[in-house]
Amino acid sequence: MGGAVGQAPAGFEVLEVVTPSGRTRLFVEIADTEAKREKGLMFRKEVPPDRGMLFDFKTPREVAFWMKNTLIPLDIIYIRADGSVLSIARNTTPLSEAPIPSGGPIVGVLELAGGRAGELGLMPGDRIEHRIFKRD
Repeated sequence: MGGAVGQAPAGFEVLEVVTPSGRTRLFVEIADTEAKREKGLMFRKEVPPDRGMLFDFKTPREVAFWMKNTLIPLDIIYIRADGSVLSIARNTTPLSEAPIPSGGPIVGVLELAGGRAGELGLMPGDRIEHRIFKRD
């Protein structure tokens, strides 16, 4: 592994999860087109603990995800425009076609390996820091 400390690997961007217990830096792939959002983490056999995928919907909207063609459990974190966590679907069921609704308007969705949100102590109301979220 080369590069500067904290620098994201090629094809990834830095994102920080901020909880009452501290900050955790993750490296995320960005899904900011319809094609990338539709594919997401489908067909992956693993997601390392320091990696994830950030879906950028650009404008606030209610969404629902599903796990069709997704081979591993994921934590799906729905994030408001200001970077605050609206809701978290933990350890979702692989290959399920059941909709997993956001529960309100969001701008971003962070997908992590199943159980990772719990390991980080991430709860609704905590903050995700990344360039797509605007803090007032």
